[in-house]
Amino acid sequence: MKTKVIIICLALIFSGMQVFAQLSKQEKKEWKKKAKEYSKNPQELKSFTEAKQTTESDNASLKNQVTALNKQVSDKNARIAELEDQLSRSRNETAAAKAQLAEYVETSSKSSMDFSRGVVFKVQIGAFKNKDLSKYFDNNPNFGGEATEKGEQRFTIGIFRDYWEADKFKKYMREMGVKDAWIVPYKDGVRVEIKDVLEGVTIK
Repeated sequence: MKTKVIIICLALIFSGMQVFAQLSKQEKKEWKKKAKEYSKNPQELKSFTEAKQTTESDNASLKNQVTALNKQVSDKNARIAELEDQLSRSRNETAAAKAQLAEYVETSSKSSMDFSRGVVFKVQIGAFKNKDLSKYFDNNPNFGGEATEKGEQRFTIGIFRDYWEADKFKKYMREMGVKDAWIVPYKDGVRVEIKDVLEGVTIK
């Protein structure tokens, strides 16, 4: 039994030759002394060996846990990168949608203000001779007029897409004293008869 213990001690010593080679003479002397003590107390050597094995097993288990945790972190980092990429694409799509919406609103606004196309209704307030107010037309889009074959100038106020809004304005004008106020329709900038556009009027 004693011989086996010595062999184990020597095996431990020789297995760590590279470590012992770096020890000082004093340290080597102390470790040789401990080896002799272990040979006299095999139970302590057994406990030491078992503790070493347990420590190595624990270290291996911890390394496996660290490896698993590193994999989880790597997977999470990949998922985060994927989500950040999706978020970036979503932001770009949102920005593009906002730009398209702004362009649509601007286009719609310009279209709604362009009364040269489609059907519109104006309120004529009278027809006069020897009264030329055309110089006021350009800077006042809601005020307009046109000459007749008889040499009269017909003047209109207001411009509406909705017939009933024009009708309401006409009534206001009559209440204000313009008794001859009445509605005249235009289609693509050309004056037409009310019956030609009445079918397209939206009744509220």
